[in-house]
Amino acid sequence: MSPSTTPHAGSAPTATAAAAAPARHVPTREDRRRSPQRRRRVRRDAILFFALIAPNFLAILVFSYYPALYNIGLSFFDWDFVAPVPEFVGLSNYLELLTDPGFGEVLLNTLIFSGASVVVSIAGGLLLGSLMATKVPLTGFAQTMAFAPHMLPGAAVGTLWLFMFDPNYGLSRWLFSQIGLASPDWTTTSDWSLAAITIAYTWQRLGFVTVICYTAILDLPKDLYEAAALDGAHGWQLFRHMTLPLLSPITFFLSITGIISAAQAFDIISIMTNGGPGTSSSTLSWMVYEEAFKNFDIGAASSAATILLIILLVVTWMQVRAGDKKVSYA
Repeated sequence: MSPSTTPHAGSAPTATAAAAAPARHVPTREDRRRSPQRRRRVRRDAILFFALIAPNFLAILVFSYYPALYNIGLSFFDWDFVAPVPEFVGLSNYLELLTDPGFGEVLLNTLIFSGASVVVSIAGGLLLGSLMATKVPLTGFAQTMAFAPHMLPGAAVGTLWLFMFDPNYGLSRWLFSQIGLASPDWTTTSDWSLAAITIAYTWQRLGFVTVICYTAILDLPKDLYEAAALDGAHGWQLFRHMTLPLLSPITFFLSITGIISAAQAFDIISIMTNGGPGTSSSTLSWMVYEEAFKNFDIGAASSAATILLIILLVVTWMQVRAGDKKVSYA
């Protein structure tokens, strides 16, 4: 046999063996998903996840959801803090509340107070935030002064505005005297009491809204404004057609948080008007306090709190739906 034929003879068994060997199995995604190592890793990550969220979850459950559910349960009972066992009365607390002539005024006060404070604070915050974003002199000082009211306690804000609204010695007297009018009795007459607490609360929240709007305006894309300016847009046109649409997520957030916060306002009302005269400046949050800790009617207080919760849930749902529609249309 010649040397040239040796490699061909020797290669035959090797090719046969390679052909006879089974094909190597390549793990699929399903195999990797079912592997013991992956299952152990997923189990370990799940345990770590639940361990990290457990403290916050328990805190929310104990301090938020449980009190809300307990309050809803109390609304079906008659209790005065003294009786050892509450008496089940069904829906009678809700029926008495809804047929009370004063409840309609309280509900209307809540809607006016919440709506006016949210609308005015967002409009003022957008305007002041836009002015600050133009890099006017003393912008840092203006930011501090704008945000300062938000840092003050509600009791301090109420005391401050109580002095400013004083018809004999306050700032209101001086302002009205400049136009030859007498200052109204802001906090002692039913015609002005609701306006007084609305102005005070709006002033307190305006600084927070202004800083949020100012920060959001600084983050807006500058190239869009430059392109719009090249097309001839300026001033009010830029604000209306550029700034407002781009800030819609921020205004959506501020409107939801503003309504929830305003509907629960208590300290300013307590300091300035005490819910009066009569029920002219009483809101649902103040009604809950009066029924529970002045009249000792826990059933009526729980019913009012439950109605307030339902209103806030409905308003929030409507705002979320409106926000989703805006996003889909965009």
